[in-house]
Parts: sequence; C-alpha cells; structure tokens
Amino acid sequence: MREVFEVTAQDGAARIGELAIPRAGVTVETPTLMPVVNPNLITVAPSRFPEFGAEMLITNSYIINNDPDLHERALEEGLHEMLGFDGAIMTDSGSFQLAEYGEIDTDTEAILEFQHEIGSDVGTPVDIPTPPDAGREQVARELAETQSRLELAESVDVGDMLVNAPVQGGTFEDLREDAARHAYNTDLDLFPVGAVVPLMNTYRYDAVADAVLAAKRGLGRDAPVHLFGAGHPMMFALAAALGCDLLDSAAYAIYARDDRYLTVHGTEHLDSLHYFPCDCPICAEHTPDEVERMGDAAREQLLAEHNLHVSFGELRRVKQAIKEGSLMELVEARAHAHPRTLDGYRALLDHSEQLEATDPAAKDPFFYTSADSARRPEVLRHHKRLERFDPEGDVLLTEGSGNDGFDDWWNVAPPFGPYPRALSTTYPLNAETPTRMDRAGYEAAADGVRRLAEANPDTAFTLAHRDWPESALERVPPRVDAVDIDAGDAADETAGE
Repeated sequence: MREVFEVTAQDGAARIGELAIPRAGVTVETPTLMPVVNPNLITVAPSRFPEFGAEMLITNSYIINNDPDLHERALEEGLHEMLGFDGAIMTDSGSFQLAEYGEIDTDTEAILEFQHEIGSDVGTPVDIPTPPDAGREQVARELAETQSRLELAESVDVGDMLVNAPVQGGTFEDLREDAARHAYNTDLDLFPVGAVVPLMNTYRYDAVADAVLAAKRGLGRDAPVHLFGAGHPMMFALAAALGCDLLDSAAYAIYARDDRYLTVHGTEHLDSLHYFPCDCPICAEHTPDEVERMGDAAREQLLAEHNLHVSFGELRRVKQAIKEGSLMELVEARAHAHPRTLDGYRALLDHSEQLEATDPAAKDPFFYTSADSARRPEVLRHHKRLERFDPEGDVLLTEGSGNDGFDDWWNVAPPFGPYPRALSTTYPLNAETPTRMDRAGYEAAADGVRRLAEANPDTAFTLAHRDWPESALERVPPRVDAVDIDAGDAADETAGE
C-alpha cells in the first residue's frame, strides 16, 4: 500500500484526512463525497460539481467500455476531458452490474488496463459483491475469489493510478475483518466496504455499522475507507462516525428523476411540499409549485442541484463537527430522525470500546441528549480510568456536598458516576446533562460506582444519591452504603413542620 493518506483530526473513529491522488496531482480532503456520473444520463454537468464542493467523482468504466461511442471518446479524449471534470476521478469496474445481472464480459486485468488507458485516477478490480444474506459457505467461497482477484490486481501495471481493494464478507463480521486484513496486506491503496448497498436500500443501518466496524478492525489507521453507495445525507454523520473517508452518491440524480427531494432527515416527494425547508440557491429562488410546473428536464436538473447542495452542506457540517469534537451529538440528532438510523447509531454504540481507542482525550463538552448517550465512548473511558484511583479510608460519593465524618469525598454525576472533585471542570466531566436524568444515565453512574468499589476492595464507600431508581441501585455493590439525600431532606422538612 502506498502512503497516500494522512489523518489530521479525529473524533472517535471519524477523521479529517488528506488523500493524495498522484495521477490527478491533487490532494482531496476527507470525508469526501463523490457524485456518481452515469455517462449516458448526465443530469448536472460534472464541470459544475466544484460549485457544490465536489473534489472527486466516480463513474463506471464498464459502461464506458461496453458503449462503442463512449469507448472511443474515452480513449481519444481521456476521461477528464470527456466528462469535463478537472478533479480526481474514480472508476468502478462493473461489479455492480455483476451483482445485478449475474455476469459481465470483462475481468480484473482487462478492466484495470482499460481504466488506466482512459486516464482514471483510482481504478477498481472486479470483485464479487456477495448478497448480504447469503450463507456462510457462499460468502467464504466468493470472498476467496475476490481475494484472488486483489492479488491479480497487484500484478497489473497501472503506473501511478491508485487501485481499490474492496472488502467483502457479507454480514459475517469475522469474515469482514479477515478480508480487510488481507486487503490491507496487499499493495493496493483504498479500501471500499463492498456489497452494502442492498443493506442501505432496505434501511438496515445496524448491519451496515457492524460490517464497516468489522472491516475497520482489520485495517490500519492509515487506510482510507470508502463506503460504497452511501449517498443519502441522512446517514453521512453515521458513516463518518464509523470511520468512512469516502462516500459516493447516485441518489442526487436518481431521486431527482422521480421528483424526490433530499433532506438530512429523509426524502420528500415534490408534490407533498408547500414550502422548501432549505436555504440553498434552488430553494431560495423557487417555490415547490414553480418547480413542479416546469418541464421534466428542467425540474429534474433543479432537484438534482438541490440534492447536491444539501448533500455537500451536510458533509461540511460533519467535517466541522469532527474538528470541534461534537460528531456524536450530530450522529445522535440525525439518528432520531428515523427508526432505522437509530438502529445504526445503537449498533455503533455497541462498539464503543473500539471507538474509544481513537477518541481524543479532550474535546468540546459532552452533551447528554438521550438514554443512548450513556453508552458513548467517553463514559466507557471514564469507567476504565476509575480503576486507576486508590481512595483510602471511609469515602463519600455524593451528589450533594461533603461531610466532616468521612476521610474523603468525591462527586457523583450521571452518567459518569464518581470522580475526584478536582476533575469537576475537566472533560468529559464538564458535560451538559439534563436535570431530569433518565434511567440509563443513573444506571451508567451506578456502573461507575461498582467499578471504583471493585478496584478498591479495602475502602469503605457511601453513596449519597438523589432518588436513584431501583434499577440503578441494584447495580451498586451491597457493601456500598447507599443513602437517598432527597429522602433525608424530605424527612427534615416534615420534622420542621
């Protein structure tokens, strides 16, 4: 693998990076979104893509190779001239057509040589995109064939064209991880997570999350990862949080042909809109009625332009969140817009330990916005760190104030649990949390109490809490004396009457 990728900022598994594309002579900032260009159905001229923020596009070399006119033009003019795009161009190999129709009339060596000949900057071998619900035997067999083709791709002379090493493995996480490890050990350059489009088309974002994170476990930190087919802006934040660096979108054009209007929360049909809920140039200058009354071509183009604007606007929002360390807040906000994206977010949190390994030790304040926040990597890290402390004697862990009858006293705050008072203004304990904490937050705090108590078996602990639910108190070790401060305050008030 050539050294073409450098990480410059990180938030969990998400990162800002610089991807060098030697043949194009450019460096692309990631995460990046590549508009998909069907050379037979161009809705928005690729020469205009930089207006929206595109630095790179993807097109299909198999379609170009099999169309006599396009084939001749691409060889004669070169891919960049033919499409009118000066940025980096990635080409697919026909694997999508293989998945759709069962066979194609090309092979890895021939298609890579053709991609190089027409001037592609990043080429792709012909991998086997196994359907997501295929049985393990089929997945393993087709994965072995893909790996053979990656090894063949290493031997093809493509000069300074980068080459993708697709990572297959179906929904079997161990096979995905092994496939990624194999791909990473080749001389190939970029690592698309393949055959996940059917999962995204059926909104199985939890399975997508599991597949991507399994692949990430087999790849090195310097491996640029491409999530094939992640074209809807509602899942860009999740894709970035999974550690994906390149995304591609055919949705901007496909949806426009069906009068569908993209938003960061989902998809609207044009005829259902009374107002455009967007401030892009298209929406600022037109009403839904005006666009609906236009001819087919004009309406399709305007909707495609809006779809590009909203997509690249969300991508910039994701990048800013990574830079300031607030991506998980954005992921959670987007997740609650649709039950299936919430599934994806919860699957992401199932791997908090994996995310914690690359999460910065300090960033913007942690915002607790739902029960899911209790499972974030920051909470896990704090619980791990509690095992390093060794308080002695009789220690009060309290949501209130200290007491002279104890040798020491610590603060307690859901969802983190106990912490030394000196750390109260440090990250992540300076978190913004709701006054009305939910059960999950209290239970996570109780887990923190348990961690500290188990790490210090000779220390006596008293937990002074404010009406924690029974489900949280059940997690506190029996040897920790739990006292409800609110109950005591209420008793004092009653006695005073």
